[in-house]
Amino acid sequence: MKIVFTASEAAPFIKTGGLGDVAEALPSALSSIKGNEVILFLPFYSKIKNNPNIPTEFIKSFSVDLSWRKQHVGLFKYKSRKKKLSVYFIDNEYYFKRDSEYGQGDDGERFAYYSKAVLESLVQIGITPDVIHCNDWQTALIPIFLHAFYQDELGTAKTVFTIHNIEYQGLCDPYFLGDTLGLGEEYRNKLTYGDCINFMKGAILESDAVTTVSKTYAGEIKYPYFAHGLSPVIEEHAFKLDGVVNGINPALNDPSSDSALTVNYSVKNFADGKRKNKIALQEALGLPVDPDVPMIGMVSRIVSHKGFELICDIARELLKENVQLVILGTGDRAFEDILKKIASSNKSKFSLNLCFDSKLASKIYASSDIYLMPSKSEPCGLSQLIAMRYGTVPVVNATGGLKDTVEPFDGKKNGTGFNFQSFNRDDLLDALHRCLDVYRNDKASWNIIVKNAMSYDSSWDKPAKEYMEIYNRLVD
Repeated sequence: MKIVFTASEAAPFIKTGGLGDVAEALPSALSSIKGNEVILFLPFYSKIKNNPNIPTEFIKSFSVDLSWRKQHVGLFKYKSRKKKLSVYFIDNEYYFKRDSEYGQGDDGERFAYYSKAVLESLVQIGITPDVIHCNDWQTALIPIFLHAFYQDELGTAKTVFTIHNIEYQGLCDPYFLGDTLGLGEEYRNKLTYGDCINFMKGAILESDAVTTVSKTYAGEIKYPYFAHGLSPVIEEHAFKLDGVVNGINPALNDPSSDSALTVNYSVKNFADGKRKNKIALQEALGLPVDPDVPMIGMVSRIVSHKGFELICDIARELLKENVQLVILGTGDRAFEDILKKIASSNKSKFSLNLCFDSKLASKIYASSDIYLMPSKSEPCGLSQLIAMRYGTVPVVNATGGLKDTVEPFDGKKNGTGFNFQSFNRDDLLDALHRCLDVYRNDKASWNIIVKNAMSYDSSWDKPAKEYMEIYNRLVD
């Protein structure tokens, strides 16, 4: 099967968030399936174009129309030995020679251009894919442009649109329909929601299949609390909605080989390995060295979405107990200031690290006993999957992908963590106390939970197979 995967970012070329991980791992997993040929398209951002470690070759140049605009397209290809996975870059310095990838005043036009340039590139290089897989609002116009302008050349291609986070939908003024997109009035209702042109709404209507990144989140976004205004649209098109839980790259998140750790370990010797890593991290962070004290870790953006209103609410009460809390991340200044005050009066129990440091992140995952992730909503979540790989027991809000990936401990032999059902301080504290009680008083059960967590299959093999089932259903 010929699969085109298009996104606004993909590691290792460019990454600002979880989409970058997905757009690296999923195309790679799909390309390893016999009979598949996968093409990944990305914008040729300056950070990619000027990176000497990313060798490319020029393919051809042509133009693409955006209403009355005729814009240059330079098509480049990544030089790689992989035969079943090709990476193409869309070059236009007017749109992509910027200091940052997102947050520009003309983002709507930039990614409208990118979406149309992807389709024109396929025509120019003579490839008609079986499936075009689009991701988030930046590529949401591809199904619309395909139907409006490319039926003759690419009309047999099926489209899949994946919602990674429904909060960001691609909103533009009403005039954008004709002035920039060059679409007729027959498309206004398909793209208009409220008083805006809404890219994501158009993709939901025009795609052959819609997916999101966990089964629970696929159900949640039918409701107003989670859908950021789009619940009626999701509900109407629920017949083509699936949830597929993301994976992580096991090789990049492996305590047996992670060079950032003081001591490497596996499921066979995790107790000694985690103990030694905890001692080293306590020394490095200036915390009292005590391998028996339960260490609670967080590697996160410090924002409301990640549950930090609850963290700020319970931190003082939690730190009255014999625990250590280690947080790494940056985010909302108001939350940062509250946490600074709490940390300053609890220096022997709370290490607050307002930065991002990938090596320190690995150390926290490996050294902590408990990983705290009380997200208000979480489409999938990757941190809980990484934590489990490192044998750190997650305590999570039972929402989105957290509910799908963290099985509550049943008091016997099943479970990979602990959860709470309602987003409030009391339920969070109750879940933490249940977890701490097992850690302190039932080491046999604790070791079972850790082994279960470390044995959880978080690879991309299963998600890739589930996506293939969706593709085959569409093509057949």
